[in-house]
Amino acid sequence: MSLIITDDCINCDVCEPECPNSAISQGEEIYVIDPNLCTECVGHYDEPQCQQVCPVDCIPLDVNNVESKDELMQKYLIITGKAG
Repeated sequence: MSLIITDDCINCDVCEPECPNSAISQGEEIYVIDPNLCTECVGHYDEPQCQQVCPVDCIPLDVNNVESKDELMQKYLIITGKAG
């Protein structure tokens, strides 16, 4: 499951540099997460780094992008060029 940034985002800029997959970027009004790049930090860290630094707790799981840990690991391998 990828993560999503809610409307509670205060545009504090702390989450974007923490993402090892560059999945977070500035949207029109708030930061957004590209679900094709978000692995919840699987392959990099034990916990999603953006959630760890967010001061307003506005980065929950995206129920519209459900993925297992194995699927997230496969995505990580593809993104980092370590697949196959």
